Amino acid sequence: MQFSLAGILAVLSHAVPPFLPLILAILALLVVAQLVGRLRGYRFTDYHCRPAAIIALLAGVSTLWWLPRLTGSQLAFVATATDWAALVAAALGVALLTWLVLHPLSYLVRGPRRP
Repeated sequence: MQFSLAGILAVLSHAVPPFLPLILAILALLVVAQLVGRLRGYRFTDYHCRPAAIIALLAGVSTLWWLPRLTGSQLAFVATATDWAALVAAALGVALLTWLVLHPLSYLVRGPRRP
């Protein structure tokens, strides 16, 4: 099987547009959460919140169930190593995005912790 950049871009040009509003909404939420948190004193390395990490992990694991359904597929169709790599990469991406949104929001709700 031969892959070309033109072929990959052709597939993306058909696959991305239905999800573009969702992608833009998630990106806007990420930027707003980070910006508001930073304006109120949030710093990535100075604040730790275990519940945000646990929720992000659960969101990433849940991706293995809901992503095939969202795309009109089935988990049984995920058969090759490339399919599994794409699904795991999507799960890691969802977990990271969830954590990047929830971490500054938890700072805004709970406030800074002082030892």
